[in-house]
Amino acid sequence: MTEPGRTTTTRGGAATRIEAALRPLLGGPLPVRLRTWDGSEAGPVDGMLVELRTPQALTRLLWHPGELGAAQAYVTGELEVHGDVGDALDLVRETVAARSLPPLTPARVARLLPDLVRLGRDTGALARPPAPPATQAVVKGRLHSLARDRASISHHYDLSNEFYEFLLDPHMAYSCGFYADGPEMPLEAAQAAKLDMVCRKVGLSEGMRFLDVGCGWGSLSLYAAEHFGAQVTGVTIAAEQKAFIDQRIRERGLQDRVEIRLQDYREVRDEPFDAVASLEMGEHVGEKNYDTYASVLHRSVRPGGYVLVQQMSRIAGHHPGGGPFIEQFIAPDMTMRPVGDTLNFLQGAGFEVRGVHALREHYVWTVDAWARTLEENWDRAVELIGEEGARVWRLYLVGGSQAFRDNRMGVDQLLLRRPGGPAVVSDPAR
Repeated sequence: MTEPGRTTTTRGGAATRIEAALRPLLGGPLPVRLRTWDGSEAGPVDGMLVELRTPQALTRLLWHPGELGAAQAYVTGELEVHGDVGDALDLVRETVAARSLPPLTPARVARLLPDLVRLGRDTGALARPPAPPATQAVVKGRLHSLARDRASISHHYDLSNEFYEFLLDPHMAYSCGFYADGPEMPLEAAQAAKLDMVCRKVGLSEGMRFLDVGCGWGSLSLYAAEHFGAQVTGVTIAAEQKAFIDQRIRERGLQDRVEIRLQDYREVRDEPFDAVASLEMGEHVGEKNYDTYASVLHRSVRPGGYVLVQQMSRIAGHHPGGGPFIEQFIAPDMTMRPVGDTLNFLQGAGFEVRGVHALREHYVWTVDAWARTLEENWDRAVELIGEEGARVWRLYLVGGSQAFRDNRMGVDQLLLRRPGGPAVVSDPAR
């Protein structure tokens, strides 16, 4: 009998060889128990079980060491985590931190290349790179051209309106909620509180012309029209989103108050509006185009008018796109930066900054609510987007929650004002 915590191996099996090859990379023994396709095991007997079900899982890891290869193998089911995926990700990060491991750079991988090649040959995993998973994005063309941006947005947002209806709250808000009463607040109430807060911050009232840039499935556009009497123009480049909102507009009799356009933000010309908002869309415009985005927001609002930008941020030094998994499977070409850098862009466009409202913890609670819906209704998710798609979303939501929890990512509401107009006695109610 093996004592708890001790390592067990099956002599000559693939797991043993993988464990030996990974020791230099990991700076020590495996933190998990590994089972391979030949039935062999290695690692702590009481550790979380990770299973490589086919040699192709190892092939992916050899071609893409680190996050991308592991993600490809996981979403295809070639790699399985027997336990909570979030716990597994935390264990990996804790091990890296405790062992003070250096980043997995190409140079570091190159030094280990002979051992990795030998491992691939001995286990039968040395082969051409497998085809990318079907859920991995394929976008072409010049970065942030109109056509490429439409393709990038379509990959994620045109997935399935039925799936997003299943996952999100009835408002169909795909952005951070505002848990005004704390984390026990229902998701639908938190999203309504966020929508109400946005409308109040930009000072909406009856008859005001309001522009919703990157309007998603219409949560803010419809709320502003129904609850504040605004005349709303929303723009999106996702065709499925427009079709969904147009149906809701007809159902609610809002044809005279809400117009949704299939239009890029760079194509908006009928300014100025009385107020503008853009919720979690600025991350998609790219670093080089953010000046253009900020300028469009500035010219789109009248002098003295308010603009609210809700946007995710990223700690300096981390992947600005969110990391290989996010960049390849969720949001190609996305760019995030520290919130101060974003404010510099907006001030450079001519805005006065009137307030910064951090909502990082609120995004943990928002994402956790989406993740509970996914896990509690797993079979329905698989029915809507397939097993591979559901596994992508599991990894996405778990990883996203942890990024906000650990302060690797943040989200803020940035309240801006275009100078001019009457003197400000006080900003609209917060």
